Amino acid sequence: MPNEEPEAEPAAGHARSYDDERVAHLVRLCARGFNRSLARRLATHGITFGHWIYLRILWKEEGLTQRDLSLAANLTEPTTHTALSKLEKLGLVERRSMAPNKRRQCTFLTERGRALQEVLEPLAVEANDVALSGIPAARREQLRLDLITILGNLDADEDEAEARGMRVPATRASFLE
Repeated sequence: MPNEEPEAEPAAGHARSYDDERVAHLVRLCARGFNRSLARRLATHGITFGHWIYLRILWKEEGLTQRDLSLAANLTEPTTHTALSKLEKLGLVERRSMAPNKRRQCTFLTERGRALQEVLEPLAVEANDVALSGIPAARREQLRLDLITILGNLDADEDEAEARGMRVPATRASFLE
């Protein structure tokens, strides 16, 4: 039919077929591919993908506590603490005690950390563009909207499970014991 958009062609050099994979597995593989693509680009500037996660959050909102950053990144507080310590050593963030609770530390970007936004964000755009090449703009937007719907469905599922007292088991828990 004349109005149909052409199907996207898989990247050259990758003969593996994903036709029989479930959506969840495909999304996981895509996320891994996106992360690796961006990580390669960030490495040229001495930034890891883990650091990118926190910088991206802080570019949107500074003054967050370690707990706030942990929740925003969907990572554990010890992981966040380690990343923030490294970012502090790199001179990209600083943590300050805030009144009235002097024990409560908030994280702020340094000028150097703030300036990296102009350098690093185009790398993320480039990684996205590479991944989405061959997909027409209208289908890209529909994919984005579909993924937002999927995320909303999964959030609702998790909320319902938590309301019933069901939690995600710890990764170190063994069901075979």
